[in-house]
Amino acid sequence: MLRSGFSSDDVETVSDRLVDALVVWGDEDAILHRVDEHLDAGADHVALQVLTGDMMELPMRQWRRLGAAFGDRRAK
Repeated sequence: MLRSGFSSDDVETVSDRLVDALVVWGDEDAILHRVDEHLDAGADHVALQVLTGDMMELPMRQWRRLGAAFGDRRAK
């Protein structure tokens, strides 16, 4: 993380700045925008992990929503 421009303090305290760089939250448009940022920066793939408040339940609804958002985008 230090080589990516974060300070030792960012890493030690898990600063808001660091969390915002690593975790995307919001609606599908916000997530698609961040994926585009990674692709525009040269990534050839981006892994997504859906985090919810219930660690025991699969996030099926969220996966479907993301899948639909990516599918709609490809159709354009």
